Formats: sequence, structure tokens, C-alpha cells
Amino acid sequence: MPDYKNAEGYPDPTAFGAFCAIEKEEKALRAFRPIVYICSPYAGDVENNVAAARRYSRFAVETGYIPIAPHLLFPQFLDDTNPKERELGLLFGNALLSKCAEMWVFGDRISEGMDAEIKRAVWKGHRIRYFTEACEEVPR
Repeated sequence: MPDYKNAEGYPDPTAFGAFCAIEKEEKALRAFRPIVYICSPYAGDVENNVAAARRYSRFAVETGYIPIAPHLLFPQFLDDTNPKERELGLLFGNALLSKCAEMWVFGDRISEGMDAEIKRAVWKGHRIRYFTEACEEVPR
């Protein structure tokens, strides 16, 4: 907390108020974390794809974001091999996408489900960022 007195030792409420406002704003900025949609493969090699999605989500947390990875959540209670339930999971993911600031696409392989998610993000005007499997951003 800054001192309410100036360099000469006199009370300086204007400067004190300004410093307090700056500290409050900095604290609010540190607390704010945008939500990002994690887009990566699920089907196929499910075990490795889930491990990768967890790693990508952790990367988002470590860089100051809140990750949303529907393919880590919905397969807990929806059957991805059932076409109707898979479609329902994609629909739920689209609803979550509308709450996100950005979409982050990981890896160099775009699955059918990812393609649908990316097209939806483009249609909605979301910022899309691309990353390698090693979580290095790739310009597009």
C-alpha cells in the first residue's frame, strides 16, 4: 500500500488516491481470466487425445486463461460412438463456444468434429489461434 504522505512528509490525498486506484485496477486485471475453447481431436486414439487435451487445458491455465474442453467433459456421460449422442455433444460444445473469448486449435490434424467447431467459431466471429502439439503458437 502506498504511503499517503509525499516525499516531504505532508499528507497528499490526491496522489494517495491515484496510487490506490492503480493498485485496484492492477488487482482486477490479474484476477480477470478470459475463457478459451480448447479444440483438439477426441475420436480415434481416445486415450492419447484425452491426455493431450488435458495438457492443452493446463497450458491455458498456466498462461492466464480459463479453458473449456467439451471433449473432456461430455464423454463422461455421453457415448461418442452413438451418432445421436455425439451430435448432442457437438451441440453442447457450440453452446459453450458462445461464452468463450477465443478458440485455440491444437495439433496439425483437423478432425471432422474440430472442423465443425472451427466453422462455427468463424461464423460467430471468434478469434481463432492455432498451436502445435507442443503448445507453440503458429501464425495463420
